[in-house]
Amino acid sequence: MITGGAGYIGSTVATACLEAGIETVLIDDLSTGLRAFGEGRGLYVGDIADAEVLDRVLADHPDIDAVVHCAARIVVPESVDDPLGYYDTNVGKTVLLLARLRAAGIDRIVFSSSAAVYAAETGGGVDESGALAPSSPYASTKAMVEQILRDAAVAGDFRAIALRYFNPIGADPRLRTGLQNPRPTHALGKIMQAKAEGVPFTITGTDWPTRDGSGLRDYIHVWDLALAHVAAVQRFDDIVTTPDPYRVINLGTGDGVTVRELVAAFERVTGETLPVVDAPRRAGDQAGAFAIVDRAHDLLGWRAERSTDDGVRDALDWAEKLPAVRAASDAL
Repeated sequence: MITGGAGYIGSTVATACLEAGIETVLIDDLSTGLRAFGEGRGLYVGDIADAEVLDRVLADHPDIDAVVHCAARIVVPESVDDPLGYYDTNVGKTVLLLARLRAAGIDRIVFSSSAAVYAAETGGGVDESGALAPSSPYASTKAMVEQILRDAAVAGDFRAIALRYFNPIGADPRLRTGLQNPRPTHALGKIMQAKAEGVPFTITGTDWPTRDGSGLRDYIHVWDLALAHVAAVQRFDDIVTTPDPYRVINLGTGDGVTVRELVAAFERVTGETLPVVDAPRRAGDQAGAFAIVDRAHDLLGWRAERSTDDGVRDALDWAEKLPAVRAASDAL
């Protein structure tokens, strides 16, 4: 079962699972997800905290043996404006979901966490033992759910893997799914928006301790991310054992890309120059970090294979297709 299965990450994970021969059941309230992403994948429309919906899913599918929990609100500025809403959706509803799963005897949980839980002040690499310093209510909700899963695992309620994503970009390379938001707020989305509007792209913060002064992130292609989830499900019982009922695994490329380098990748893919302007840091900005991914390789047998250019290219191709997908979804 994949919660948030009609969203960007959840739908791509579902595709990868199906290609690997893993049957899926999806739950999504379609507040941001697209109904089209759930077609033929066992989509149930509803809230993860709705006992009636969950009971129907569990009654229809008593063979569910693992849950990939992707459902969450994820917009950082929105979380700053509405912290109570974020804590309610991301933490409170997760607790209700987990209680229902425990009652049903489902004890394998793969949680979509975030590298936003880390302190990211140096622009350097961080492994799973890195200091935690959530810098927004959104990031705090991810850290809180991790703590809940850790405590529940120690108590014997579940076994769990928390996958700490770095910065997903791109789309399913076959363009079956991708970002459902036509105006994404991440750096690549802003670059694409600037190009479409014919205005310069603004680089906020040019004095960070990185190789060119701009902020640094670890941009992982969403298809690589999805394949890591497949590996986590397939290897779950080998990774999460009685002595270690809770594991944390970074998912990234293992390399950092600065904002200026992301602009350069965009220019390589499009063959066009993108004007940029420099601006001061914004409140809450950080230098960033990249993933140290040895644990993912050791436990999942996984490494990211796609480049930043691949992610940019697939994101651009998907953006052209998205209006038709949204229209088809609205018609369902």
